[in-house]
Amino acid sequence: MSSILVVDDKDSVRKMLSETLLAEGHEVEVAKSGHTAVEKARQGHFDVVLTDLKMPEMDGLEVLARIKEADPEAVVIVMTAYGTIEDAVTAMKQGAYDFLTKPFDPDRLSVLIERALQNRRLQAENELLREELAHRMGYNQIIGAAENMREVERLIKKVAGSDTSVLFEGESGTGKELFAAAIHHLSPRRDKPYVTINCAAIPRELLENELFGSEAGAFTSSQARKLGKFEIADGGTVFLDEVGDMDMSLQAKLLRFLQQKTFERLGGTKTFTVDVRVIAATNADLKVACEEKRFREDLYYRLSVFPIRIPPLRERCEDVPMLVEYFVARYAVELKKPKVKATAEAMKLMERYHWPGNVRELENTIERAIILCEGKFITPEHLAIRIPTTEEIRLREGAGLREVGQHAQMVAEKAMIQRVLEQTRGNKRKCAQVLKIDYTTLFEKMKKYGIDYHQ
Repeated sequence: MSSILVVDDKDSVRKMLSETLLAEGHEVEVAKSGHTAVEKARQGHFDVVLTDLKMPEMDGLEVLARIKEADPEAVVIVMTAYGTIEDAVTAMKQGAYDFLTKPFDPDRLSVLIERALQNRRLQAENELLREELAHRMGYNQIIGAAENMREVERLIKKVAGSDTSVLFEGESGTGKELFAAAIHHLSPRRDKPYVTINCAAIPRELLENELFGSEAGAFTSSQARKLGKFEIADGGTVFLDEVGDMDMSLQAKLLRFLQQKTFERLGGTKTFTVDVRVIAATNADLKVACEEKRFREDLYYRLSVFPIRIPPLRERCEDVPMLVEYFVARYAVELKKPKVKATAEAMKLMERYHWPGNVRELENTIERAIILCEGKFITPEHLAIRIPTTEEIRLREGAGLREVGQHAQMVAEKAMIQRVLEQTRGNKRKCAQVLKIDYTTLFEKMKKYGIDYHQ
């Protein structure tokens, strides 16, 4: 049931409108002055406000302005006499939904009210769809409390309002595409197209066609005109993922577009101008690629006006529990599974793991665990990960000082325990005394390092 506020200084008009609208099943409140109407609108929500234009003290235009100030989405219909059509047009320009000329047919009023209510519903549905799209694109799902993630969030908020080119740098799986979507949705371009393209997934000759489009007959299989991503995204944002894999000749064409905002379709001669913001991402070191002449230095500087590095998951281990909680809740719903929770042992294992595939690997791990889990708890057995033993550890490129230190300590401890066991001929109590640790600690370390010494 919809609620309608009727505003008119004439008792007869208020009574007639109230009876008509009540008979059609609406909830109706009335106000005999603009001041009363504004006060009622501030105290409660109305789906539609129906106000007279000519009233003493506060006219319909001021009522419209005051109500719109309190609720920009309010649906206001203005009633006016034949002699004040110009004022009604002014009201429309100031945000009125429509106007009715007196005297009016009740059927005309009913149609207009229903149309206004439908418009309000459509607006609400569009907002929900927009929120759902943002949710699916990750706009409101950037999770992280670590200091380096808060810095990324601060930079994104700072650059979002401009048209500056942004380059996201980081390993695969860190979620660069989510941050790119966040910038678009925080920008003035949020209601315009957001188009993404993976430069590594499309062959060079097809990538040019995808970006700039083509005319019919531009090449053998081209039977019709094709609009490119830049043309489709006019007014919005284009996200170029893995831009470092782009062919050198295509890089030159991209550079020209970034400098001039103009392009020609393949096989065409007409020059098109579009207004597009470009956000790029790469998991490669583009500075090294420039030095090795695999990436144009001028294009690099054009793309990286505002570079942002996304930290790998191993550099923000404190965020793992938050991410696990989010993915567990998400995939339990998507896979229609009962609500589950990771055990302390499973969580500890995930916090210790180095996640070479970053957040994407964590997400896939949780999805698999939800499928395998038949009870209420995710255990280590459900996780397709394990902490490697000392013998299996190989320091990765980019390993931090802490990881190097842990590895070195484990290697040294295992070697020393084995040496002292040899010297004491397997006497574990004597070995513990030499190592200046208690007997229990020695057993734990032997188990951890896989030492099975028999005399």
